[in-house]
Amino acid sequence: MDIPEDTFKAVLVTTGRKTGKEHAVEIRAVFHQGKFYFSRRNPDSDWLKNSLKNPSVKVLYHGETILGTASLVDDQELCKKISQMKYSDKRSEEARIVLQVIPCV
Repeated sequence: MDIPEDTFKAVLVTTGRKTGKEHAVEIRAVFHQGKFYFSRRNPDSDWLKNSLKNPSVKVLYHGETILGTASLVDDQELCKKISQMKYSDKRSEEARIVLQVIPCV
């Protein structure tokens, strides 16, 4: 997997926490140190709730399907770094909930 450290659009595929069906959402992602990161200002998105309930997820990027395991990031310095990589405006300073996806090898 040769992905540059950058911000890009990807599709995050989660398993619905109520339906058990796949749920796909196109969202801005950050790839940093071999992991994908997705963030939100609040915890109300279905993709976030789904990935916390069922951490086996897929990331679709440039025609590839990458299987991974999702978890919340507790390290506030890393959360800040991801926000700074994702945004170049004042949003980079906002507190965010950050989900990391570690690709399965």
